[in-house]
Amino acid sequence: MKEFFKEVIRINMMEDTLDKESSAREMFIRLNSVKTPEYFNWAVEIFEGLHVSRNPDKKALVWTDLDTLEVKTYTYGKLLQKANQLINFLSKSGVEKGANLYMMSPVSPENWFACLACIKAGIVMVPTATTMTQRELEFRFETYPPAALLADAKGACLIDKALEQTRIEPRVKLVLGKKEGWISFEETENEITEAGAGKTKSSDILFCFFTSGTTGLPKRVGHTAASYPLGHLSTTVMIGVQPDDIHHNLSAPGWAKWAWSGFFAPFNVGAATTGFKFSVLDGEQYLDAVSNHKITTFCAPPTAWKMFVNMNLDSFNLSCIRQSVSAGEPLNASVIERWKKHTGTEIRDFYGQTETTAMIGNPPWMAGRLKPGYFGFPSFMYDVALVDNEGNEIHNAGQVGHIAVKLDQWRAKGLFLEYIGSPEKMSSVFVDHYYYTGDRASFDEEGYWRFEGRADDVIKSSDYRVGPFEVESALIEHPAVMEAAVVGAPDPNRYQLVKAYVILNSDYKASRALALELFKHTITILPKFKIPRIIEFVPEVPKTVSGKIRRIELRQLEASRQNSGAPDQKINEYFYWDFQELSSKKDKPVK
Repeated sequence: MKEFFKEVIRINMMEDTLDKESSAREMFIRLNSVKTPEYFNWAVEIFEGLHVSRNPDKKALVWTDLDTLEVKTYTYGKLLQKANQLINFLSKSGVEKGANLYMMSPVSPENWFACLACIKAGIVMVPTATTMTQRELEFRFETYPPAALLADAKGACLIDKALEQTRIEPRVKLVLGKKEGWISFEETENEITEAGAGKTKSSDILFCFFTSGTTGLPKRVGHTAASYPLGHLSTTVMIGVQPDDIHHNLSAPGWAKWAWSGFFAPFNVGAATTGFKFSVLDGEQYLDAVSNHKITTFCAPPTAWKMFVNMNLDSFNLSCIRQSVSAGEPLNASVIERWKKHTGTEIRDFYGQTETTAMIGNPPWMAGRLKPGYFGFPSFMYDVALVDNEGNEIHNAGQVGHIAVKLDQWRAKGLFLEYIGSPEKMSSVFVDHYYYTGDRASFDEEGYWRFEGRADDVIKSSDYRVGPFEVESALIEHPAVMEAAVVGAPDPNRYQLVKAYVILNSDYKASRALALELFKHTITILPKFKIPRIIEFVPEVPKTVSGKIRRIELRQLEASRQNSGAPDQKINEYFYWDFQELSSKKDKPVK
């Protein structure tokens, strides 16, 4: 497998021309046809064998605290030593191959140490967002009990409450800093800097992501020792990271995007990666850091790009940037043009999922040929098709269909292994010889793909996926709510806003005070990105004959309302940002 990583380095260092495209196509054709070896350990074979062995003193990680301006730098050799010390510490605590480690901390060097240690030792990494609520942690712990935990002091307090409720006792709890009942991460530095590796099979699950779905609570997406490292060769090529790059990804460690772009994309080719810790995303502060650290490849979500281009970009030196990429939803032409005017680089959209790696996008050789609103072409790693509701492939330009990965010719190296413990979910997305992503798209006469939205009811808000079931369940816990239906309402800034249609019990009446009470109620149960931003009290919602809520009709109602220029606010409709009691003015969407 090492030769394919070397080949990606060679391809990414080529000029961004059609020769680069043909070389990438040929390399992925060979990779797709090669049988994955029975055993594979990316940390040993690639990180150590390809990068540390050649360039142990090369810069690997630069971490900055934007609030205190503290900077820490680690070489490839030093990063490996830190990971080895953690492996030895965990092993002494009884956490070895096959056990799991929950990671719930903000951007910190320890996230990179832990990720590398897990891969090398064969420990299952469970990225966990710092926005988790106690209720969500309890569900995760009951579903997949933690063997080890890594958190900052704030997260540790919340974790302790969840552990107490679930009566689960992990073998070790590591904290950044100090916390009673927890072991300071600093104690791992007492271990020796060399460690043995786990003999991991390519099919061993090493990454477990909890992801929201249409029904039920979050499912566990299982990626293997091969599917993420090998799979992210597609991401590495899509971004265009080269060995001498200083790469930056604006994403928190609790999300798959961090593993995509903050870890594998740069480390696959031996580049340097960066991490910026901040309490609140301040555009001025952030672009100052991008300038000061001479970032060359920059990956950020659409909401951040929209913030950046509305700033005075002339006040920042962004001349080092040579590649800019975005993922989440397509950007409009004005955002791309404004950024290009000041940096000379086009923001290239690409698409993927927690279940995959980069699947569709605009790789570097598409520079100058981008179509605003379109997210490019399928990666050569994936056999992507557009399929209608009857399972027939679509070949006509302009026709909307389901984005699916074909499995009859080859199984893409970056496709996840399974929804762990959810056979019913597996059977719903793996149908015939397709994997259905749950997203819909179309393509034009030239083959450019365009994102058309979710095929199911999952809401895409900013860079997050929100399952309606979770929000509805939270609302129904309030005694005033008899029933709730949650959908995504179109929004020009966040793509969709979480909107709740609420049917009240007979003893309650719609009012501003009750809407405020429901907003506050959901805040105590859900992380902020999942709470409703709009609540509308209604007497009923559309349902099927069997009584299931027809969310599709509600989505269509919201879309047609926006297109028709209807009044901004209806009777008995309340917007989160109108309540000063919630300190929410900064959350008001751009209209």
